[in-house]
Amino acid sequence: MLRQFGLIALVAGSLAQSPSFAEEISVTQWGQSLYGAPFAVGMDKGLFKKAGIDITGIIGSAGGGTTVRNILASATPYGEVALPAALAAAAQGGLDLIIVNVGTHTVAESSLVTMPNSDIKTIDDLVGKKVAITSPKSSSEMIFLMELKAKGIDPAKITRVAAGGYPPALTMLEQGAVSAAGLIEPLSIIRKDRYRTVLAAKDVLPPMTTSVGITTREFAKAHPDKLKAIIAGRRAAVEAIYANPGEAAAVLQKMWNFDPAVAKVAVDNMIGPKMWSLGDFDRAELERTVDGLRLIGEVKGEIDWSKLIDQSFLPADLQRKL
Repeated sequence: MLRQFGLIALVAGSLAQSPSFAEEISVTQWGQSLYGAPFAVGMDKGLFKKAGIDITGIIGSAGGGTTVRNILASATPYGEVALPAALAAAAQGGLDLIIVNVGTHTVAESSLVTMPNSDIKTIDDLVGKKVAITSPKSSSEMIFLMELKAKGIDPAKITRVAAGGYPPALTMLEQGAVSAAGLIEPLSIIRKDRYRTVLAAKDVLPPMTTSVGITTREFAKAHPDKLKAIIAGRRAAVEAIYANPGEAAAVLQKMWNFDPAVAKVAVDNMIGPKMWSLGDFDRAELERTVDGLRLIGEVKGEIDWSKLIDQSFLPADLQRKL
């Protein structure tokens, strides 16, 4: 997974801030997954303005290194990326990035599905069978291996097949080439009548840090108030989502053109596992994700969080010893 985010040092460039630029930030999978819901709600309700910064737009991307490149090229170099992408970027020479807040901390949107008439009832039934993942060293493979570990199943007893994406994995499932496939929301909601869930990740995997807010040390030093305002506005938006999920779903329907029913179910599904963090860090949740990355061979050794994380931009009540 980490190799996919290489070669990003070339785009570092100049990060000077100018008043003439609109306040745009970057969010992974914007408009496609629920990672960015707090930013949608925050902009819609004016919560960022209230916190002291006028975010006028979001630069979306397919995730990984693309989001990091967008952040580096932005006049306001802050963005939310998957934790593996942040770790990969930090490992690249010449990129002096820091992690300043947690975005999401669950893999509850992930599930393992099979066909309705399949004899696969539990993950144990997949021993000796084939399962479709998106690609080697992807998050889908990482989550699947973590599920197997949680259930005490030897991964060598199940053949993993790289499909190239979630839709192709489902095609393989429908054609009988595999016995199960990994899936994420909202695709799992849209196609809920076509498949049967074998295992929901939220039922076996504890909270873990999945996305984080990053910036450059240069920007953090020059504009600490902007960072604090972004984090404060996002926190207010997260609180608003938990207070009124239906209203948040209506925002996603409006801003992302989500089908009303899909938006409501998608948001409701993430309320229980508390997908969106207020921004604070949890050492155990960080390490769980890193443990998953070790399973796919993308992290070796220990991560020195003290060199990567700067909590000074968080509200005082969210700062804690790691």
